[in-house]
Amino acid sequence: MFEIGNSLREARLRQTLDFPEIEQGTKIRAKYLRALEDEQFDVLPAQTYVKGFLRSYAEFLGLDGQLYVDEYNSRFVVGEEEQPARPRRYAAQASRGVRVQSRVVLLTLLGIASVTALVIVAWTRGEPQKETPVGLGGPQVNTPQTPARAAPAKTVRFLVTATRGACWLQVHRGSATGAILYQGTLEQGQNQLFTGKRLWITLDRPENLSIVLNGRARRLPVGGVKTLIVTPRGISPAV
Repeated sequence: MFEIGNSLREARLRQTLDFPEIEQGTKIRAKYLRALEDEQFDVLPAQTYVKGFLRSYAEFLGLDGQLYVDEYNSRFVVGEEEQPARPRRYAAQASRGVRVQSRVVLLTLLGIASVTALVIVAWTRGEPQKETPVGLGGPQVNTPQTPARAAPAKTVRFLVTATRGACWLQVHRGSATGAILYQGTLEQGQNQLFTGKRLWITLDRPENLSIVLNGRARRLPVGGVKTLIVTPRGISPAV
C-alpha cells in the first residue's frame, strides 16, 4: 500500500510543476487535481472519473497509471468487481487480440455481403409487374412497384482509431454498470472495434480519436474527459 495523494504531490514537486500547466497538459481541472492529491475522491463526479483522472495525472507525471488505479480500487472501491488489468507488454497476447479483432471485422463484412446478396436476389426475382387495362381495348399500363427500404440498423458497430495521439477509454455494454468491453490507453495508430445494441463510453482526449459508427465517420466533442452513449441512431452525451 502507498499514499496515492502524497505520491502524486511529491512527483509534481520534484518536477517543479504547477497546477495550471498540468491542467493544460491533461485537460483535467485544477480543483480535481488538488482533490486527487488530497485523496478527496468524493469531490469528483463518479468513480469512473476518479480512475480516468488518476491514470492521466500519474502518466503525465511519468508514473505507472495502472498502479494508481489498482491502489484506488483496493482501498476505496467496495462491492464492485474490477476487471483484470489489460496487459500491454506481452507480444503474444497483443497478437491474439489483433486476431480476434480481425475475425470480428471479417464476420461483420461477410454478414453485410450476405444481406446485400439476399436483397439483390429478392429484387431481381420478384413478381412481374401486373398490367392494368385502361378502357375497352385501350393500352396496357404497368403498375410501378415501390422498392423495399432497407431496415434501419439495430446494432452498433463502433470503430475507434487513435490517429492524433494516445487516448484512455473505458467501454461498457449497455450502461455504466454493464460489462466492461475495454479499459486502457489506446496508443497512436491502434484501433478497437466494439459491437452491441448500446455502448457507454468514458474517454479522455477525444480529439485524438477518429471514429466510424455503422460505416459512417463521426466527430466527437473535444476537451477533457467525456462520457458518451452510442446507439445505432448516433452519439449523445450521458446525462
